[in-house]
Amino acid sequence: MTRRALLAVYALLIVVPLMVVLFGSFKTTPDLFASPFGPPLSPTLGNYRVILGDAGLLRVFGNSVLVVIVSVPVTLVLASLTGYAVARLPRWPSRILFGAFAAGLAVPAQAMMIPQYVQFDRLGLRDSLFGLMLVNVVVTLPVAVFILSGFMRTLPRELFEAAALDGAGPCAVYRRIAVPLSLPSLAATAIFLLVMHWNDLLYPLLFIDDPANRTLPLALLDFAGEYLTDYPLLFTGVVIASIPMVLLYAVLQRWFVAGITAGAIKG
Repeated sequence: MTRRALLAVYALLIVVPLMVVLFGSFKTTPDLFASPFGPPLSPTLGNYRVILGDAGLLRVFGNSVLVVIVSVPVTLVLASLTGYAVARLPRWPSRILFGAFAAGLAVPAQAMMIPQYVQFDRLGLRDSLFGLMLVNVVVTLPVAVFILSGFMRTLPRELFEAAALDGAGPCAVYRRIAVPLSLPSLAATAIFLLVMHWNDLLYPLLFIDDPANRTLPLALLDFAGEYLTDYPLLFTGVVIASIPMVLLYAVLQRWFVAGITAGAIKG
């Protein structure tokens, strides 16, 4: 009973803010302040018309999509190749390679921001979408390697040895055996990276100055001012920004759950 009560409280803590944001996107500002938690008494689509009719917001939406669809596949390819190497190399080279990426997890991201900012500025990569994609790959590669190498270590070595006996080289073994067997883990890692990159505000805020290169979370700050915040438009932007992630999770949910439980089953 206590456990169910705790789960119910936890569910309320998750659902109530989501409902406040969703309901708020269909309200005017006076209606929102009159009833911040209740459903809209006079629902309006005016906020959605303003957001979707703003060409600037559509542009930053496209920037976010571009950053995500480039950063995530590049990170997955590099991480899966590294994870495969960690699983297949002899003991000490494998430990050294894995330790190098594990060290990236030990250093707080905030401690690396100033060196990254200076380095990207000197290379002329700051304030560009390419630079933002590159920093996304650099920042999330250690955690992706950690996840995928852990899964690939659980794959039966007999499969790799049998393929090698049949004449398959390391690249063919990776492409025909390691990647197909790792699809659940790759899907789970992809969702994790997608959520991180799509919702990321800190690195775009640090690296992007040109309004034309802003991403969606950065553009939503326009609705939050020092003295006045347009909460209905801000909530509407949050709802629109959440739709791609919700749809993606609905499509990949089966793979995501399989990826989370695969290691435990094989272990």
